[in-house]
Amino acid sequence: MLNGVLKPIEVLLIEDNAGDIRLTREALRDGKLAVNVTVAMDGIEAGDILHHCNDHANASRPDLILLDLNLPKKDGRQLLLDIKQDADLMCIPVVVLTTSNADSDIRATYGAHANCYITKPIDLESYVETVKLLEEFWFTLVKLPVHDVEL
Repeated sequence: MLNGVLKPIEVLLIEDNAGDIRLTREALRDGKLAVNVTVAMDGIEAGDILHHCNDHANASRPDLILLDLNLPKKDGRQLLLDIKQDADLMCIPVVVLTTSNADSDIRATYGAHANCYITKPIDLESYVETVKLLEEFWFTLVKLPVHDVEL
């Protein structure tokens, strides 16, 4: 809350599949809370957004990151390691939302301090329901750290 006004929740969606981007945006738009979704189509763009580089100097700090593992340019696994090793970013919850259900990916992402791992449902209805459950869990049940707001 800033000056008595609730600010929207900021979500950084790091995803290269246009269909999944559209479904995620629709599910969050139809949810109970005001959510701004910023999309990065690859790991390099996500890094630029998180570090306010290049065309993303005015990007908002995300309250939650939804991360696909299989990304072009910079893999989601490496991006997760970078985020969780950065003192300014490490407290941002990272939800891995990916097609992989490989035990090696699950172990590696938890080892890199992902906050949760979800295999994307195949059917559209289940995918939308999953995103809505994520929104409800992370923004109504979980207590997230407050980051400094520039005044």
